[in-house]
Amino acid sequence: MDWPSVLDVGVGIGAFLVGLGIFVAMVALARLISRLHVTLDEVDRQISGIGVPVAEALEHVEGISATADETLAKLGNAVGALESVATSVSGTTSLVKSAISPAIVNIGATLGGVTAGLRRLVTGKSPKDGSEELVHGK
Repeated sequence: MDWPSVLDVGVGIGAFLVGLGIFVAMVALARLISRLHVTLDEVDRQISGIGVPVAEALEHVEGISATADETLAKLGNAVGALESVATSVSGTTSLVKSAISPAIVNIGATLGGVTAGLRRLVTGKSPKDGSEELVHGK
């Protein structure tokens, strides 16, 4: 037997086996791509079925968003008005306090003086030292 012929036959069988391996790999890849194609067709069918409800839901959300924006704008205006009212009430309260405080202090001092005078008249004692004094010259 001739060794170059054996080498040629061995290289030929090796090339055939490599080709057969590539063929088997390509058949497996074709099955995978076929299954992937079927899966993608199913996904496309499902997506096309939910496209309309999703679009309607997004339109509804857009309407809600517009209503919420309008409501927030109105709320902002109301808060601004309440702040101005609170500022006015605060100023009015300060004004009333400054006007009434001296009168209340004067009323308190007057009531204190009247009370001390009545106590002295009734008991005959001075409120400062507690000693008895003659009220009617006894």
